[in-house]
Amino acid sequence: MKIAVWLLCAVALAAQLAAKDRLGVYQGWAAFRDTAAPRCYAIAAPEETAGQPTRNGYLSVGFWPKRGITHQLYARLSRERSSNSGVTLSAGGRRFRLKADVSAGWAADRRMDLAIIAAIRSATSLSIESIGRDGRSIVDTYALRGAPSAIDAAALGCVAK
Repeated sequence: MKIAVWLLCAVALAAQLAAKDRLGVYQGWAAFRDTAAPRCYAIAAPEETAGQPTRNGYLSVGFWPKRGITHQLYARLSRERSSNSGVTLSAGGRRFRLKADVSAGWAADRRMDLAIIAAIRSATSLSIESIGRDGRSIVDTYALRGAPSAIDAAALGCVAK
């Protein structure tokens, strides 16, 4: 648990340094606006990570108003995954197979992004699973308390600018 709190603090600090405006903190989630990009995003660190993470994992939902992109999910894994392993996100009794590179996963299309956001709104936790390069399981688990509010704050933050 101490590692999860430390990771959340590290992600929040990094996001604050990169973002110009903090839109709010909602339980374990935060929302930011970066006017230089311009973009807004909701972000959280895993509450729990199986094994020893080699980097700070995070889950974000981003908005890029000038590019017409909204509700785009991005998950950075806590360890690099094996190229032979897929990445699965589970929330609210639903499972989604994400597109991925060695370090991150994202929805295959807008429809999947919106389905994942809907699952986030009705679930209490979310997990992202894969197999690491070392053959061990990667399981990053996120508490979703505050996630809907952070996502809404990010969406509204980019509409306002």
